[in-house]
Amino acid sequence: MSTLCGLQIVPTMPVDELIATVRTAEEMGYSHCMVADEGLMHDVYAVLAVAAGATSSIRLGAVTNGYTRHPAATAAALATINVLSDGRAFTTLVAGGTMVLRPMGIERSAPVKVMADTIEMLRVLWSGEKVSWQGEVFGLDGAQLSSGPHEIPIWMAARGERMLTLAGEKADGIVLMAKADLGDALERVDRAGRSLTRIYLDRLAYTPEMIAEAKGLYAYAIMDTPPRMLENLGISDLEIAAMKAAMEVGGPAAVAPLVTDEMVTSYQIAGTRAECRESLIGLIATHDLDAFFVNITSPGLEANTAMLEDIATIIDGAG
Repeated sequence: MSTLCGLQIVPTMPVDELIATVRTAEEMGYSHCMVADEGLMHDVYAVLAVAAGATSSIRLGAVTNGYTRHPAATAAALATINVLSDGRAFTTLVAGGTMVLRPMGIERSAPVKVMADTIEMLRVLWSGEKVSWQGEVFGLDGAQLSSGPHEIPIWMAARGERMLTLAGEKADGIVLMAKADLGDALERVDRAGRSLTRIYLDRLAYTPEMIAEAKGLYAYAIMDTPPRMLENLGISDLEIAAMKAAMEVGGPAAVAPLVTDEMVTSYQIAGTRAECRESLIGLIATHDLDAFFVNITSPGLEANTAMLEDIATIIDGAG
């Protein structure tokens, strides 16, 4: 593939299917795979350890946060994956969302401070030196990783103004969703004047079934979402309130009937295969994107393999 291409897996499927999906993606030429640390789903580092042994070239990353795992534990876990994979580890940090934190009774407090401290702690521990360090939330006292120094890229998935600013200042890469918000989000990242890897995460919808599925997943697009993004998505306060109320009562399935085709196409790439290809070409050119990642959120190895094949073809056409 001429365009850097990867996938994110939300680990809703059996472990053996997840590993098969990673291996299949590598065989197709996908360069990166990140697995979401969803708290009560399959453990992300156990899965990545198995994936490291089952693959040889694809880079392996955890999408994790500084609330459900202490950053020092995250540093050690990612260093272990880096050893097992011969240097293929990376990570994407998120601020921690309601869907993950609420079941554990964890309050999402001071997210910018937690994120900033997490980035700094990972880097000082990956120096391999014995360090004492104090951030605003976390600290270290004579801490040292047993596996020595590591160079592991740190990406951030960010939406809010302050998180985007922090990404521009501190991260190695920025992961963005919401097609209609890409320009405004990247404008805030770019204010720092640094060069970051620019990644767009999406789940292309190019069949009626995929568009219907996108409507079912749309509820997650409005959870913990900053006003700027909601405004760019073009949904009114009344529509947002109705969807949030439906989510509380019946989950994503209850939200789907409230979602229009226009809402879907504002949030993600959708349409025919040709329309998806043209949309992706335009996004890459307009926003100077370095990578496209497809979001795999549901089980079904055959269906997900077919989707990976289709998207590889679309990406080749867009590259």
